[in-house]
Amino acid sequence: HVQLAESGGGSVQAGGSLRLSCTVSPATYMSYQLGWFRQAPEKERQGIVLIDSDGTTHYDESVKGRFTISKDNAKNSLYLQMNSLRPEDTGMYYCAAFPPGSTTVARMAVAYGFWDKGTQVTVSS
Repeated sequence: HVQLAESGGGSVQAGGSLRLSCTVSPATYMSYQLGWFRQAPEKERQGIVLIDSDGTTHYDESVKGRFTISKDNAKNSLYLQMNSLRPEDTGMYYCAAFPPGSTTVARMAVAYGFWDKGTQVTVSS
């Protein structure tokens, strides 16, 4: 049974930082691809980062160098450290899990998977 629970998010000025957290059910954490996608108002869902079970990371170009995904195996938790935030980063952010080897960053927004209710990130200029 796949379970995900997000926390974090909030409002920040451009250039600031936020950290998102996601607790994942143990079996899912160990084997699934995990990541984050976002959706801005009136825009399509966008995959931004994916981490494979072996720790390999994949970033969308829009966040590369600014966002960092990490895992804490002791806590079955996933994190997204977001630095140098921009107004265009505003949106709902979703922690997501995908069957092993099933997707890429480019496809994760429309791939079969599981996600939580999302958390709002607002970046003001």
